[in-house]
Amino acid sequence: MPEQAAPVIAKWIDYFQCEFKISKSRSTKLGDYRHPFRQTGHQISVNNNLNRYAFLVTTVHEFAHLLTWNEFQHKVKPHGAEWKSNYKKMMIPFLEQRVFPEDLERAISTYLTNPSASSCTDLHLSRALKKYDSSGDHTRLEELDTHTVFRIKDGRRFKKGERLRKRYRCECLDNGNIYLFSPLAEVFVAETGT
Repeated sequence: MPEQAAPVIAKWIDYFQCEFKISKSRSTKLGDYRHPFRQTGHQISVNNNLNRYAFLVTTVHEFAHLLTWNEFQHKVKPHGAEWKSNYKKMMIPFLEQRVFPEDLERAISTYLTNPSASSCTDLHLSRALKKYDSSGDHTRLEELDTHTVFRIKDGRRFKKGERLRKRYRCECLDNGNIYLFSPLAEVFVAETGT
């Protein structure tokens, strides 16, 4: 995470007596919060493959769950108004400290008007965060031309189709089925002849 954010997060870990884990990459989630149960206390885990800004945004997201649990337990929705209020409140110190680059700070400020269950579902914020990822051999689906053949991590090959509102309609070349992909899906351009 950004260096100047670490003391605030360390205080939260200590204050809430939270077990904070950096976990291996999970494809289904960026982070996780588990409320106290039997002999365990609060537990937060955040994926290790996130860039430092995405790591901080995810960490604040999970701590907002912890605070909401302490205040309401099971009486409110996980991403309801109470969580949104706590998320905004917990993000303020990092915006005041100017922890984020200017473009990311603007995207986060816009996102804070109505935070969603995942920063990934806000395309503007997700794009801004992904700019700080170390570039690998993947690209975002939205950057490919229509009819480009690409593959995903599990090896399946697809042909990019037209955009339907928020997602792209893509045909799986291995089984002929149609799938809808987020514009920000990380894909690999298939080599010619594959």
